[in-house]
Amino acid sequence: QVQLVESGGGLVQAGGSLRLSCAASGRTFIRSTMGWFRQAPGEEREFVAAITWPGGRTAYADSVKGRFTISRDNAKNTVYLQMSSLKPGDTAVYYCALDSSIGVLTTTLSRYDYWGQGTQVTVSS
Repeated sequence: QVQLVESGGGLVQAGGSLRLSCAASGRTFIRSTMGWFRQAPGEEREFVAAITWPGGRTAYADSVKGRFTISRDNAKNTVYLQMSSLKPGDTAVYYCALDSSIGVLTTTLSRYDYWGQGTQVTVSS
């Protein structure tokens, strides 16, 4: 069974930075694509970023390109989301997710097999 545990959320002023972490348990992390999604109040969950195993390919939502960076430390079974130049519109609960398909870089929510509990990010203006 895979467990994903996010951390690093919090309150930050517009223009600031945060780094989210997602620690994965279980061998499924190996060869899996990892993704970050977010959900604002009253909105649907949306794709933010994804990274394949072992980290050669990445994808980003247009809204975060150039501001967010996804990375992974495979020795630590951890994926990160470095967020910079944050805007109030980035306020949401951020979720880490795992797609056990090998080598597939997907932005589709339904393709992800496992999800974390989420971490709140609030950006004040």
